[in-house]
Amino acid sequence: MNFQMSDMAYILPETIMAVCAMLLLVADLVIHDKKVTAWLSLAIVGATMAFTMSVPVGTAFSGMVVSDRYATFFKMVFLINAALTILVSGAYFSARKEEHGEYYILMLFATLGMMMMASSGDLMSLYLGLELMALSTYVLAGFLRRDIKSNEASVKYFMLGAFSSAFLLYGISLIYGLTGTTQLAGIAKMLGEGTITGNPVLLAAIVMFVVAFGFKVAAAPFHMWAPDVYEGAPTPVTAFMSVGPKAAGFAVMARVFVAAFASELAGWSALLAMLAVLTMAVGNIMALGQTNIKRMLAYSSIAHAGYALIGVIAGTAQGVAAMMNYMMIYAFMNFGAFAVIILLDRNGTGFDGLDDFRGLSKTRPGIAFIMLLFMFSLAGIPPTAGFIGKFYLFTAAVNSGHVYIVIAAAIFSAISAYFYLRVVRLMYMEAPDSEIMCACEPVRVKIVLAVTAAAVVLIGLFPDALVSLARGSASVFRG
Repeated sequence: MNFQMSDMAYILPETIMAVCAMLLLVADLVIHDKKVTAWLSLAIVGATMAFTMSVPVGTAFSGMVVSDRYATFFKMVFLINAALTILVSGAYFSARKEEHGEYYILMLFATLGMMMMASSGDLMSLYLGLELMALSTYVLAGFLRRDIKSNEASVKYFMLGAFSSAFLLYGISLIYGLTGTTQLAGIAKMLGEGTITGNPVLLAAIVMFVVAFGFKVAAAPFHMWAPDVYEGAPTPVTAFMSVGPKAAGFAVMARVFVAAFASELAGWSALLAMLAVLTMAVGNIMALGQTNIKRMLAYSSIAHAGYALIGVIAGTAQGVAAMMNYMMIYAFMNFGAFAVIILLDRNGTGFDGLDDFRGLSKTRPGIAFIMLLFMFSLAGIPPTAGFIGKFYLFTAAVNSGHVYIVIAAAIFSAISAYFYLRVVRLMYMEAPDSEIMCACEPVRVKIVLAVTAAAVVLIGLFPDALVSLARGSASVFRG
């Protein structure tokens, strides 16, 4: 690999994030008030966001890094997710007397790994980014060290994460053995020549990639970790994991399948189609019987992975754009739902049962209305952003000839309305058990709620800006 100083311009956001995170790690040793660390972390995210918008388009480090509008779009999703998480975390951890500076630093490193994944032009740089993200989130999941559920979540996530990493590495080794390269452009060129089409080793490699990425996006049957980890992890971490790693998984999935494996579209799209239908079925059906709001949203997250897979399955630029559009919308509506849980947490004693939402409209009418917006959006009810996201996904699938997937998705979307509207029923049609108090320091959480609720409404009413941005960013893909 030839290194040139000019290559550094293409990884300027990642460099800023990495250097500032390491400096903050040292500075945190003498920072006694961890709120200062939180605000410094937020400033680092903001600075990284500003530089991300000005990075030139091109490739660097002999093709290992790809800087394009597609990568920039996903980096903005990751950075928005990190900023929202930092804002809601203070109230949650202060209530439990567990606010530590390393929490925010781990958040920065996890986000850095996601950014590396989005810009990966090589399977090795993809793997490095994935592992940086994964190792950071393993620790974050178990951050409540005195909580048995949090410890259990971390161990489960680590064990199954190592399992998926092994599949990815094995898939990479098979592809390298077949093509002699780990660069995505080189793989696409070799497969395009058709000399190894139908090779059983190639099929085995594709299956390995499907398993590895299926774990990262919590697609069935590789979803087993999600409900327990989402329930046991600290709620801000759950919100972070439900958006960031999932979006990163889809970012690299499109690069690998739609770009590098474009010539094998018929094979991997059929495999992903089966996964998508199974994922929507498992996520929506299992969510019906949940009584814990975090487990319900975990199964909901699994179902939404199935919806987003539809965009990848289409195998076209239109499908990728629809997937990108959906991931941005999903980030706002799903994070907003978790922010409501954090805000209503009663002095650190926990607010995660569905029954806790009884009569919320009578005790906290404003918060109940915001939660209603998020539930409607997750269910795909117009005129919320969730409806817009599903509409463009379904349109892309129909245009690519996958009508049967759209029919299945519509059926499962109808099923999902039951458990989302159950929360609404509890809030508006049940009497409250007791007065619901805010957690400590709710102001920052309220800011997050205002931002996410506004995004859900505005994108639903005026979707053109986001749709155009996603389409322009997906233009790097052919078709």
